[in-house]
Amino acid sequence: MSLDVPETARSSMVDFLALLHKWNKRFNLTAVRDPGEMVLRHLLDSLAAAPHLSGSRILDVGTGAGLPGIPLALTLPDRRFVLLDSNAKKTRFVAHAATSLGLSNARVEKNRAEDYRDEAGFDTVMCRAFGSLSKIIQMSGHLCARTGCILAMKGRYPEQELGGVDPAWYVREIEKLEVPGLAGDRHIVELRRA
Repeated sequence: MSLDVPETARSSMVDFLALLHKWNKRFNLTAVRDPGEMVLRHLLDSLAAAPHLSGSRILDVGTGAGLPGIPLALTLPDRRFVLLDSNAKKTRFVAHAATSLGLSNARVEKNRAEDYRDEAGFDTVMCRAFGSLSKIIQMSGHLCARTGCILAMKGRYPEQELGGVDPAWYVREIEKLEVPGLAGDRHIVELRRA
């Protein structure tokens, strides 16, 4: 994937997957149960977004089990991440994982995106499997800094969603992501204010 991932981050990602696998047996954090599949569908898929991040303040909306936020925070220690989710059991896991991994550049927030506030706004607001483009804008557009962007990680090319994008926003780019070993299409959509 042509990413420069420090050795310490690689080791921490293995530790993260071990924690996720352990907690998943009890708390059903993700439908992916096989650790090998977790590498492809969680780690590599999350890391595919790294080259598209803008700025130093990143918000992961609907982080769930900490994806893509934790792998990205491990890989990019100079950036600050907020991992946001409304599900208490998932935010408990993500907070535990961040502490266990010594992630000083990630903060966990339990809140709904539409209720969360941040005065400065984020350089990148990102989400993975969160909803349609219009829903993403509606729920989290207020969290994006004036010059920031929203990154939506999608499966297939989101042709049917493009017409529903709020006219106050525009699609700057849609790029197909190549995730080694992962079957199916992956795309990332960059949205900016018009």
